[in-house]
Amino acid sequence: MISAASGAGEEVREHSSAGVAFRDNSELEVDQPLSPSSSGYAGGRGSSTATSASEIEEVDGNEIDDTVAQQDASSDSVSWVPGKRHVDEDDASISWRKRKKHFFVLSHSGKPIYSRYGDEYKLAGFSATLQAIISFVENGGDRVKFVRAGKHQVVFLVKGPIYLVCISCTEEPYEVLKGQLDLIYGQIILILTKSVNRCFDKNPKFDMTPLLGGTDAVFSSLIHSFGWNPATFLHAYTCLPLAYPTRQAAGAILQDVAESGVLFAILMCKHKVISLVGAQKASLHPDDMLLLSNFILSSESFRTSESFSPICLPRYNPMAFLYAYVHYLDVDTYLVLLTTSSDAFYHLKDCRVRVEIVLLKSNVLSEVQRSTLDGGLRVEDLPLDPSPRSGSLSSHLGQDRLLTEEAYIGIGGPAGLWHFIYRSIFLDQYVSSEFSSPINSSSQQKRLYRAYQKLYASMHDQGAGPHKTQFRRDENYVLLCWITQDFEFYAAFDPLADKASAINTCNQVCQWVRDVENEIFLMGASPFSW
Repeated sequence: MISAASGAGEEVREHSSAGVAFRDNSELEVDQPLSPSSSGYAGGRGSSTATSASEIEEVDGNEIDDTVAQQDASSDSVSWVPGKRHVDEDDASISWRKRKKHFFVLSHSGKPIYSRYGDEYKLAGFSATLQAIISFVENGGDRVKFVRAGKHQVVFLVKGPIYLVCISCTEEPYEVLKGQLDLIYGQIILILTKSVNRCFDKNPKFDMTPLLGGTDAVFSSLIHSFGWNPATFLHAYTCLPLAYPTRQAAGAILQDVAESGVLFAILMCKHKVISLVGAQKASLHPDDMLLLSNFILSSESFRTSESFSPICLPRYNPMAFLYAYVHYLDVDTYLVLLTTSSDAFYHLKDCRVRVEIVLLKSNVLSEVQRSTLDGGLRVEDLPLDPSPRSGSLSSHLGQDRLLTEEAYIGIGGPAGLWHFIYRSIFLDQYVSSEFSSPINSSSQQKRLYRAYQKLYASMHDQGAGPHKTQFRRDENYVLLCWITQDFEFYAAFDPLADKASAINTCNQVCQWVRDVENEIFLMGASPFSW
């Protein structure tokens, strides 16, 4: 029997054999009703002396310069400006030591390549210290994964001659921080390809920094996304909600273009996919899509004119460049055409003209703009009709809200539902609800996002798991996770939410997602087997 947690901070993990059963139709159920818990859930670059990781201090409260997080992960409205932070700082600066989360990239000879804060060359001594730690362990025939120093966790990732390090006191799990370092490395490969390793083979003291000149905004944008974009740990992409015929119209013209020699044709609105088509037997990994969209969105040059740029997709082929034709169709919507040919600019330009004409005639662009304004699924709109429905739209797209007499509606949605994320395992796509009261501020959203990260890492922990279900209650939330062979589901409830009602509501949300899947997912996409 699953019982509600009786104390703040209590964690309960269950499997299907302990009170939570999986029916053939994938429904989460409890053995009997449970009463609510009485407890709360509850630029310039230049060398200085090295500083040990343990000397980095923590700031009380929020991060000194962890700039405003995503106001709304769906609408992308941010008061955040990408770019290098505090270039005047070095490892002797008190403010630098008080940053709660640092990222460093250095070469195996100890040369600094990138740092989130401060001037890389002024941090040369600190980079040498990090390199010495890695080399000392490797000389002993081992490989360093992470080091704990007080409240700080120092995570290391060795990628051939390139070393990546994160120093954090944000309490994010090791697996999450390692995944973030992997994405930073992937962003480097997207810009340079893995063949940059040959430069280090020829000259171990090769300085890679000039090759990344002008890309500070790209890396700071990626690091910023670690605090708001679920794609960074779910390894899935999200789609812009659109009526099925609209998405089909966009996919048809992209398919026509792909058959004319284009490797991948992608239509996106900000970080959300409208349609994606690949050539036969070609598939695009969600991580590559994340890195590609980050590169485009954080590079102002793509907005000002049509561009033709060499890029590398790390999961597709890390050793070779593809060529990306990028053109913005309006302020937020852009078309990406990828090819293996370096002289295909004019052909891709002609393809873009054909695509643009069809999108305008079929009103796809106007529907994209409308969807951007309307937003996605909202927990307040969850239909509570217990009978199954097929093909119904969410209420803000025209469906009346259905309520049952037993429904407990508080702040947010039924049973105190505040937010949810649903990931389709087969499609490698996810959908998350819009943020609403009481998760209004950027700090509250980041806190929930990090709670999801911990829950994801715990569910996929190969040592203690993986798990099928997990229920957690502390002073901030009730968190419920449910993983089946078809989907992963993560939900956050009011800390006083009744457990039986919460499980009931999760079943309702999963049914709702299945009902509107044609509008929120790209159904024709090929599964990714990576």
